[in-house]
Amino acid sequence: MLAVLDKKFHNHPPEPYHVYKFFILCRIIGGEAMQGVETSEVSFFAEDELPELSVERNTSEQIGTMFEYLRNPEKVVILD
Repeated sequence: MLAVLDKKFHNHPPEPYHVYKFFILCRIIGGEAMQGVETSEVSFFAEDELPELSVERNTSEQIGTMFEYLRNPEKVVILD
């Protein structure tokens, strides 16, 4: 677990629901990443080559924070 974020405390557009976002570090250890019911495409990106983000889901600040965990695995879990 890297972070549990309350969307109302971050730079997301307003919405009628109260949502917590869970960020979990995962690795593919067998098989391959594939599209599914919730995804139309699967790709990996360098931190400085991100595609346009859907800020309703993830902000550039949140993605940047997740890259910090790659550089510093001892970073403390963020809990809102």
